[in-house]
Amino acid sequence: MRTLSVSKLTSKSQATIPGRIRKKLGLKAGDSVAFKLRDGLIYLQKARPVDHTYAQAVGETLQDEWDSAADERAYRKL
Repeated sequence: MRTLSVSKLTSKSQATIPGRIRKKLGLKAGDSVAFKLRDGLIYLQKARPVDHTYAQAVGETLQDEWDSAADERAYRKL
């Protein structure tokens, strides 16, 4: 990796993916991205249809368990 790209989180915990990263990954408006956490590093890639389907299925099973006001307070600063 040559240059570090930085983006700031909004109040809704959203960040803009820098243009050169979007171009390198072939991302355009409406595309889904996948995040992988490994050894303390986060990897970003363009999501394949199977990634999106899996994430939706898992997300639905955890929605009630991890979607409380206490969880929001606990993880707000992450």
